[in-house]
Amino acid sequence: MNIYQVIQQLIDLEISLGYIEQEDEIYVRNKILDLLGINDFVLEESVQGNKEIPDLLEELVDYACKQEVIEDLFDEKEILASKIMDCFLPNPSIVNKTFYEKFEINPEGATDYFYELSKNSNYIQTKRIEKNINYKAETEYGELDITINLSKPEKNPKDIIKEKSVKSTNYPKCLLCVENEGYAGRIGHPARSNHRMIRMNLLGEKWLLQYSPYVYYNEHCIVLSKDHRDMKISRQSFLRLVSFVEQFPHYFVGSNADLPIVGGSILSHDHYQGGRYEFAMAKAEDEYQFNLDKFPDIECAIVKWPMSVIRLRSKDKDVLVDAGDYILNCWREYSDPSVEIHAYTDKTPHNTITPIARKRNGLFELDLVLRNNRTSEEHPLGIFHPHEDVQHIKKENIGLIEVMGLAVLPARLKLELQEVEKYLLGNENNIADYHKQWGEQLKEKYKDQVSEENIQEVVKRETAAKFLRVLEDAGVFKRNDQGIDAFRQFIETLNR
Repeated sequence: MNIYQVIQQLIDLEISLGYIEQEDEIYVRNKILDLLGINDFVLEESVQGNKEIPDLLEELVDYACKQEVIEDLFDEKEILASKIMDCFLPNPSIVNKTFYEKFEINPEGATDYFYELSKNSNYIQTKRIEKNINYKAETEYGELDITINLSKPEKNPKDIIKEKSVKSTNYPKCLLCVENEGYAGRIGHPARSNHRMIRMNLLGEKWLLQYSPYVYYNEHCIVLSKDHRDMKISRQSFLRLVSFVEQFPHYFVGSNADLPIVGGSILSHDHYQGGRYEFAMAKAEDEYQFNLDKFPDIECAIVKWPMSVIRLRSKDKDVLVDAGDYILNCWREYSDPSVEIHAYTDKTPHNTITPIARKRNGLFELDLVLRNNRTSEEHPLGIFHPHEDVQHIKKENIGLIEVMGLAVLPARLKLELQEVEKYLLGNENNIADYHKQWGEQLKEKYKDQVSEENIQEVVKRETAAKFLRVLEDAGVFKRNDQGIDAFRQFIETLNR
């Protein structure tokens, strides 16, 4: 196809999807021609095709690079692609109006509309996400989700040099701020011309709903404060989470913890993550039920999960939040040196919670995952953090998504695990030094049991086993006799 045919096919596709009307065709075409530095339009023959939006967009961006309309740099290509897609999108006010018209009929219809818009605008990077390696692994705790994250493209040296030469600015303040909506982007800051947010009210405060550009699971959304402020786990956090699932009962929502090491990657902006997906932790059964004397109407249980999780259930969301806040305050002050738990070092706090809310079977549920971010000489990255012997697989912080049972593993593993497979088969290989000890352990474990036919499944299964160990490392009360007793002792203190 020539460039005119590519432009026309993209326009025709967006008309068929209902994002623009036939009357908008010439107007939108001229905007795209301007962005591509084209002064005419000669469509001798229209081409019918089955290419998807990301593929057509890629062709337009490649054309702009070849014609030197833009430099062949990652950020410049992203900026142009985002501007092209913005030609097809309504203003935020119209998106919000449509969303809430649908919401009045059915909240699911509203989120369906917004999710499709976010995909068809190429804000959600569907083509890149398809590159991720995804599989499930059966464990004693249910099926864990394993993802090797290949969706975020790596920048080349030219991109990095350019980024260093550009003067930094404090606008938008971070990647989550509302000011990203419609922001063209710059070298070093992602393009957001095609970004839209849904305005929402949580407890009288202004919050916003968007989807993650690189969704890790179905309808992976982000709920963020309009104000740029630090994350803080508090009673208000629990109230907001429960208020959100009351409005969107088909979604769960949760928060990263609010301390370094056990928190997520962006602690400088108050936000939550949610979506339409049931993780292994949500499916996990009650292991030990107990009562809270101060809250007799609340159902309470320790969850059968490698991390330390308390699950609360109630029809009354306010009482549920009160119980959650009570446990949070008790946990913040709790120490048990026998299992390495210290609430403070001098005045530095270590205890916090990763909370998750959902609505199920007519009840509100609040999961409280107990966290502690203390370090030691033996574990300088964190006592309740992936230990050194699993860091060859996962070294990064264990945030909300991992807590619930989805491993987001680094892209390097795609090739590295192939070398591990060769190593186990006795073939010529370039296994990384930090995988060798693991490789030797697997050789011993699978003596004469591996073959070309089963090697991939073996390595997948053992990679998942390492992630399970990661979760066990992050659990403050270990799942051994000492840890189980210590967890129950903490539960007993809640009734004193």
